Amino acid sequence: MSFRKRLYSVAAIVLLGILVVCGSTFTLQVGEGNQPQTAFRREETLYFWYTDEAMTQYINSAAVAFGEQEKVRVIPVLTSGNEYLEQIYDASLEGKQFPDAYILGHDQLEKAYLSGVASKITDPSGICSEQYFPKAAISSVTYHGAKIAYPLSFETSVLLYNEDYLRTWAEQRAYYELTHQLTEDPETGEQTDTLIEDYEPSAEDIAAKANECFADAIPGSLEDILFLADTFDVPEQVEGIMKWDVSDIFYNYWIVGDSITVGGECGDEEENISINNAKTLECLNAYTALNQFFFIEPETVTYESVVQDFLDGKIVYTIVTSDIIRTLQEAEERGELSFHYGVSTMPDVSSTLPGRSMSTTGTVVVNGFSEHAENANKFAAFLVKDQAGGFFEKTGKLPAVYEEAKEPGMADIFRLEYADSIPLPKMMKTGNFWVILERVFSKAWQGVDVTALLQEMEILTTY
Repeated sequence: MSFRKRLYSVAAIVLLGILVVCGSTFTLQVGEGNQPQTAFRREETLYFWYTDEAMTQYINSAAVAFGEQEKVRVIPVLTSGNEYLEQIYDASLEGKQFPDAYILGHDQLEKAYLSGVASKITDPSGICSEQYFPKAAISSVTYHGAKIAYPLSFETSVLLYNEDYLRTWAEQRAYYELTHQLTEDPETGEQTDTLIEDYEPSAEDIAAKANECFADAIPGSLEDILFLADTFDVPEQVEGIMKWDVSDIFYNYWIVGDSITVGGECGDEEENISINNAKTLECLNAYTALNQFFFIEPETVTYESVVQDFLDGKIVYTIVTSDIIRTLQEAEERGELSFHYGVSTMPDVSSTLPGRSMSTTGTVVVNGFSEHAENANKFAAFLVKDQAGGFFEKTGKLPAVYEEAKEPGMADIFRLEYADSIPLPKMMKTGNFWVILERVFSKAWQGVDVTALLQEMEILTTY
């Protein structure tokens, strides 16, 4: 071999080594005149930040799948949740391995957008619409009419009940209704239930009537729960009809969710705030009255203790978030659950006062500093929709995107509640709204005058 040929061979080997080390790709293209041309392209790299370790498996698998599909390298980075946005902003200014996209709670979107680390999405696949997501999901990522993130996951609250206890009540109620009739006092006109003498309904009649009564046990309002509490001869082990974590605003918000307005449906309108109004006053008074029926001491009750009381069969109803799905599954697998259970959407406050839960949405944000916005948007869309299958199994969280039709389950009830929920406001101006409202509920539960509480809250929230 001549010296020139050996030199060419060495050069080719060196060049191939450089390509391998740098992670570039080599393609053979046909140029003008059908002459072969070589083209070298470095594989684009995206950095993706998140703070919840439970998301690791899901994000890693999505990164691999996206890389294979789009030939784009995605590097997931699990980082501390402390001053998360500040970390993103500082890294973006420094320009070193800052996130091209990242996960963020929707209530932080205004701050992210105004600081430049969130941008209007391009939505290349056209998925960010109510065709694929519930209304609450779209509202949560909308800021002054523009979508500035992709909905990924959600959280809201639903009512959990002991089905066996409700069926016991339904049988009791069925027997009572079959053996009593309304009679009217001819002098006063008052109606009372009167026992029908010498009548004993058959087992078949009781069973049929009990099925009707069971539907009434799934409460449409607090009034239905109070009626059941007043008419249920509870089993010995039951310590209370209803118990929930009254110290956490997330499990209380449905009481005032339809009457309070803080920023409108998208939580971004500073001028649209209404707190101290007649409906809210009525709702909070109804909440205060509940303490007379349920005697819950906030200092001794936590969400975890309430869930354990439910598992132990000590209560009939409670209010839960989506973590309960896995908790109940694991209890069943361990053989620690001796009864049937069910969930329903949250009841109204009364027949004239609707209830409405609060929701939070985990979103995927494209960094306004990113030089790879096109692929960052593609990956965000891929993450929230194309890879949503098995999302709950991998993360323990519920996906915001509509899932394919399957056998109805608990997740479907959560999604129904989420669809009509009100997202937590995203305005920085009302950043202390959650804390203030939690304090108002705490004082209302103790019997403090709610009129003064609402006046104080409106002042603290709007100034």
